[in-house]
Amino acid sequence: EENGHENKRLKRDVDEEDVEDQNKKSPKRKIVLLMAYSGKGYHGMQRNVGSSQFKTIEDDLVSALVQSGCIPENHGEDMKKMSFQRCARTDKGVSAAGQIVSLKVRLIDDILEKINNHLPSHIRILGLKRVTGGFNSKNKCDARTYSYMLPTFAFAHKDHDVQEEVYRLDKETLEKVNKLLACYKGTHNFHNFTSQKGPRDPSAKRYIMEMYCGEPFVRENIEFAVIKVKGQSFMMHQIRKMIGLVIAIVKGYAAESIIERSWGEEKVDVPKAPGLGLVLERVHFEKYNRRFGNDGLHEPLEWTEEEEKIAVFKEQYIYPTIINTEREEKSMVNWLNTLSIHDFNSSVVGMQANNKNSKNSSDLEGSDGCDDDSD
Repeated sequence: EENGHENKRLKRDVDEEDVEDQNKKSPKRKIVLLMAYSGKGYHGMQRNVGSSQFKTIEDDLVSALVQSGCIPENHGEDMKKMSFQRCARTDKGVSAAGQIVSLKVRLIDDILEKINNHLPSHIRILGLKRVTGGFNSKNKCDARTYSYMLPTFAFAHKDHDVQEEVYRLDKETLEKVNKLLACYKGTHNFHNFTSQKGPRDPSAKRYIMEMYCGEPFVRENIEFAVIKVKGQSFMMHQIRKMIGLVIAIVKGYAAESIIERSWGEEKVDVPKAPGLGLVLERVHFEKYNRRFGNDGLHEPLEWTEEEEKIAVFKEQYIYPTIINTEREEKSMVNWLNTLSIHDFNSSVVGMQANNKNSKNSSDLEGSDGCDDDSD
């Protein structure tokens, strides 16, 4: 027995020495991780340290980083020590196919495999790249691309009796949708597309590079389409309101002129499409890539080799979650039924009541994580 205890103690001492040796061999380095996740059941990406009531994606990520030995356990509670920064904050229920986080880690052997072994299957680390010591994934990001997957019956005119599973989007309606989405391109004052920003707030001006709806496709007998939007940054609710207003116009509830009017000083009642379907597709680092991508020391932050893994993850985890939740919970059908109560020529008084209601809503959109966009 004594020999047994002695052997266990010796083994423990050897294990601790191995960890110390591993730490010496694995100095901390600044890296970025390419993440994909299905956001259903999570209260967004960003951690709320000290609040275990609302589970976030980062809770699972930090736990996996500690358990795999990439970061010291005592740093798990304070990720600032690891210079941790997410590129985009996605909110409750929002998924991501190309989220980027930057942090310092110990570059252990088989690092991706070891981190993924401690993550649930609906959260994956798909890639890793070394970056400059001063790199910050939020500040160095030039643009973000989101997608929004929705059933095409959302575009059926309000005067037509529509059976959801039978509806198919015709070419003329798709052209109208794309003509309206293209109106958003350029720099506009989006104060009506978020809450708590006045028309003269400079931060309400946002630059949209592209926005379009792709060709429809059928899944589980329902026809869906995907809207893509690329912009420098987005405010809370902005994307969902941009899409909500286009749906209201195509369905015949609002005139086309309302888009132009919404950029003016008056308050306009802009409906907010459901959060289900919103996905952070990718983040762009064009300036960083031009400066450091070909300096011989760092790689450009492009993920062409990971594209196939991203596509497989979306097909396996993101799209089925959106489709099944839509079928079970009918979030789009229920939301479309509320469009008739919006007053698209409403006064400021009407809007104040509407804003009060929207502030009470706990359903949040994925915004870009800038300080002025936090909830």
